[in-house]
Amino acid sequence: MSSDQTNGPKLPRVAITFCTQCRWMLRAAYFGQELLSTFSTTIGEVALIPATGGVFTVVLTHESGPAQGEAGQVHEVLLWDRKSEGGFPETKVLKQRFRDHVEPDRDLGHSDRKKHVSGGSDKTEAETTGQTASTSTKGQDVGQEAKKPVGTGADCEDCK
Repeated sequence: MSSDQTNGPKLPRVAITFCTQCRWMLRAAYFGQELLSTFSTTIGEVALIPATGGVFTVVLTHESGPAQGEAGQVHEVLLWDRKSEGGFPETKVLKQRFRDHVEPDRDLGHSDRKKHVSGGSDKTEAETTGQTASTSTKGQDVGQEAKKPVGTGADCEDCK
């Protein structure tokens, strides 16, 4: 163990809590992988936390910089909640929300830029392609989450 590690989690930390009854583990792992791929030198750790009850949340724990000689403060921020946001995040949205708290000046490249459309208006890629918040980049309906688990005998409220 290096001298800069402590007994607690390495920050910034992303905790993805997912419903095992809905079989969202692969989705949680995918989002964790995407965050690690983009923020490989910034992110401290990603935790996958199994739960039940149709939950899918992404929580960021990070330390703010010290202000005028004070020690940095640890903040916990809810980046995404499937129940309140009505589905799952697009990868770019999750990355943008993480970036906004940890590296606000960082450019995320092509997925972060607005496209210029003839006629003088700046539109996002989703607006340009006619994509709405109810569809993912692969055209799948985000409102249609996982199928009912087979043979588990214990269904969560969202699996019924």
